Amino acid sequence: MGSLGLGGEVSPVLNVLANRYASPEMAELFSPDAQVVLERDLWIAVMEEQVDGGVQIEDLSQGAIEDYRGARGIIDHESIREREKVTRHDVKARIEEFNELAGHELVHTGMTSRDATDNVEQMQIRSGLEIIRFRSAALLGRFAARAVAHTELVMAGRSHNVAAQTITLGKRFANWGEEHLAAHENLEEIYKRYALRGIKGPVGTQQDMLDLFEGNTEKLEEFEQNIATRLGFTAVMNSVGQVYPRSQDYDVVTALHGLHFAPSNFALTARLMAGSETATEGFKKGQTGSSAMPHKMNARTSERITGFKKIMAGYTAMAAANAGDQWNEGDVSCSVLRRVMVPDSFFATDGMLEAAITVLDDYGPYPAVIEKELDRYLPFLTTTKALMTAVKSGAGREVAHEAIKKHATAVALEMREDGIYKNDLFERLASDPDLGVTVEQLEDAIGNPIELTGNAGKQVEKFVKMTEGVLAKHKGASEYRPGQIL
Repeated sequence: MGSLGLGGEVSPVLNVLANRYASPEMAELFSPDAQVVLERDLWIAVMEEQVDGGVQIEDLSQGAIEDYRGARGIIDHESIREREKVTRHDVKARIEEFNELAGHELVHTGMTSRDATDNVEQMQIRSGLEIIRFRSAALLGRFAARAVAHTELVMAGRSHNVAAQTITLGKRFANWGEEHLAAHENLEEIYKRYALRGIKGPVGTQQDMLDLFEGNTEKLEEFEQNIATRLGFTAVMNSVGQVYPRSQDYDVVTALHGLHFAPSNFALTARLMAGSETATEGFKKGQTGSSAMPHKMNARTSERITGFKKIMAGYTAMAAANAGDQWNEGDVSCSVLRRVMVPDSFFATDGMLEAAITVLDDYGPYPAVIEKELDRYLPFLTTTKALMTAVKSGAGREVAHEAIKKHATAVALEMREDGIYKNDLFERLASDPDLGVTVEQLEDAIGNPIELTGNAGKQVEKFVKMTEGVLAKHKGASEYRPGQIL
């Protein structure tokens, strides 16, 4: 298929993850404007530290730096693109643009391109991690709140998606929440030790910057640490080549990927529960579930959550391909992957967290349907109770097991094949002479369904306690409200 023949100016192709799913805050961080401004902030910081460190460069002064500071926010991407067409080098084009705006030729002295681009990208990554940490804490708080709210809502628990034993909906939320807590703690660890590459020069020896400091290694070390502090970093890498190790990207992307697993598990179950009409992810006034079937109320945002996890699997593979794939002191063969992988990993994770928090805020179980389902399955879910009751009444354990299995499978098949609803398993067991039990004995053994949920209540309580430190660290996370999900 050739051109569509639209003619005139065609609207630009946009990044779907940034424009449709990510928050405005995250989209702005990785925007072209942000890249230019952050790079200029780096250059200004380097010049200021060069002045403070006594570097002697003609015309380098606080006055000249103020000229650059005044030009910091003047951004003309078209002018930069025209320069790049000549230089065939994006950093050189931005250097020329900034110099012309400020009226000097002082930026980038003693630096190589990766002193600019790698450090700027790390600034974006670190700021992105700060946004994600807060959103992740907000999601954790939602899991805890839902676990508490539904601590005593008993339902049929399933393994292999088949009714197995009773559980509470609160226990399910504790399951997902504790998995997410582990992923959140891993992210915090990555953030805590995330180190800046620093100003290292063409092959990582800092030779050019050391020349500017007249061979004074102590001043050079102080200069680099001050740069890191200005940019918000506490740690600086010691020995790297032209680029920081791409294994650092792998650490970040896999930590982001890990945040998707618990929400995806929740979303899958939310979709199943929506299909069985036991819960809803929320359905807004005016919302349409299907363009053809007006009655449908799809769990469409939960579907989106599971989709984000698949996207992240691709970016994790890209990060793995880049790690351990640098020639000698480094090359930029990785740049085409990183320009997609790094920002999009943050967009996808940010979009997932916004979606997951939204679903949890709007999520609602249907207790009447849950109770009806529980009534249908409860005799099956308590066959171990029936077995123990029969043994206590004098039946042999294996004889009782075989008899209960025979009656249970017969009832199950009749319910499925003949459409009968009432589960009369207890009546059948009471009529079997091999068991020697009554309906009253079996019902007494069951008691209140909440008593059949084992340690679920304590597990919820303990999980909620585990979240308190995270929520205390991230003030306001519990009250955070995401933007509108389209």
